[in-house]
Amino acid sequence: MLNKNNKSDNNQGLALNMIGTRTLVKGDITSDGDLRVDGKIHGNVISKSKIALGASAEIIGNTIARSADISGKIDGDVEIAETLFLRATAKINGNIKTAKIIIESGAVFNGNCYMHKANDITDS
Repeated sequence: MLNKNNKSDNNQGLALNMIGTRTLVKGDITSDGDLRVDGKIHGNVISKSKIALGASAEIIGNTIARSADISGKIDGDVEIAETLFLRATAKINGNIKTAKIIIESGAVFNGNCYMHKANDITDS
């Protein structure tokens, strides 16, 4: 018999993955769980969940996720199925494709923005 306090099998194995400050990853990253980046990634980043970039974070490559909260820098295209939040320190040089975008004053975005219905990207 299952205990009501047990987590669903769908959530088992999903974890917060972290790339710390002063860490450089060269190559693509794919994750089913949330991803927190404070270091640098030279490659594409794909998450079926949320990506959070700290102010010191930098991605040189394309980024695909369900949702994203960006305070750092991305040189590449960004595809977000649901909500993209650009904090005041965010810098994006590339095209954005998202269902919803929130941009704080001070954020920098150089590229085109395409809007779509939620979940159009990660479900395909």
